[in-house]
Amino acid sequence: MAQASVKLSYFLKATSALVALAACPAPSAFAQSSEPIKIGVIAEVQSIAGAATPGGAQIAADEINAKGGVNGRKIEIVSYDNKSSSADSVRAFQRAVSDDKVSAVIASYISEVVLALEPWSARLHMPLITPGAASNEITKPVHTDYEKNKYIFHGYLTSAAQSQAVCDAAKDLLVDGMKMKTAAIMSEDAAWTKPLDAGYEECLPKAGLQVVDHIRFSPDTTDFTPIFNQLEGKKPDVIVTGISHVGVQPTVQWKNQQVPVPMFGVSAQALSPTFWGDTNGAAEGIPSLAVATATTAVTPKTKPFAAAFKAKFGTDPAYTGYTAYDEVYIIADAIKRAGSTDPDKMVAELEKTDYVGTIGRVQFYGRDDQFTHGLKYGPDAVSGMIFQWQDGKQVTVWPAKIADGKLKYPSFARPTN
Repeated sequence: MAQASVKLSYFLKATSALVALAACPAPSAFAQSSEPIKIGVIAEVQSIAGAATPGGAQIAADEINAKGGVNGRKIEIVSYDNKSSSADSVRAFQRAVSDDKVSAVIASYISEVVLALEPWSARLHMPLITPGAASNEITKPVHTDYEKNKYIFHGYLTSAAQSQAVCDAAKDLLVDGMKMKTAAIMSEDAAWTKPLDAGYEECLPKAGLQVVDHIRFSPDTTDFTPIFNQLEGKKPDVIVTGISHVGVQPTVQWKNQQVPVPMFGVSAQALSPTFWGDTNGAAEGIPSLAVATATTAVTPKTKPFAAAFKAKFGTDPAYTGYTAYDEVYIIADAIKRAGSTDPDKMVAELEKTDYVGTIGRVQFYGRDDQFTHGLKYGPDAVSGMIFQWQDGKQVTVWPAKIADGKLKYPSFARPTN
């Protein structure tokens, strides 16, 4: 999922220590135990989420190395800027494997990029895990041709899981809490939103919200006035969103035009710590699904990591910072249990992952599940959370067990029920 552009100063600070290292010759068997274990990180480092990816990974590596590394070997993060390009990502992946001799790759929050990397992961037998892409299609090859594609893991909630999480939260907050009855779906036209919208169409009515309209728009849209006018004409109680490549523009226009319908769902740019400033405060009342925020103890590890990230980079982490941090630990633990960086042995151990990270209890679905190697969703796994921008802060409003505030909307969009 895409995010707003990050300021140059933050970009330089967050990436200066993470420039890809020059290629090293393959270590001899004798020297193997002293050579670092390299993990490649391919990310969109000129965006908030992209810069957070190598940043989160580096903090995990530093912590692991401070405790002696993995089987006596240090973790080394090798970072690549893919410029949000699938072609550049493929070239970076090839370089990571052939030149830099990495043992695993953490790559991208853009579904189209991850889908482009998957054939290379299979061909080169290189473990690949995404910290932020969502498309259901990411796990499909693993399920349909396991032996070929078993090196691929999905380290973020699938679109199907995200739609279910939004519906679960909508039932509690909107239907039971605000007595809402109708919803309109507004999503950008992207790979990750096709299954998200299909999930919305199925689960919103089950949650108690009749779907009265469904709009998919181009991610290049700059004027949302016609879209808001159409939705307003259907008089829904709420607009349920699936947006990531956009976010600032519809939010600003929603506020400026005083659209009398509250929003809910997924607004991935709202996860960025700069979103309030990017929208000049128009974000007031904008909620979104997330996996973690800096102010909420999803687990005992969430806040300490967020504090460490802010101390190092001067800002709170975007969502891929949390997942990349967890994924370095997950990879390191798999290597430690396997006693090897052999990819097949690593895959066998990655499948056994049962790790409490910053976003919850991380486990992967098994070989027979529809979402093979996908991140498990549920109250005893990664369940997600809903936060809302209130007075310049991200306030968690769902689930109740970790909420530190209540859902509330600006007066112009306040439900009448």
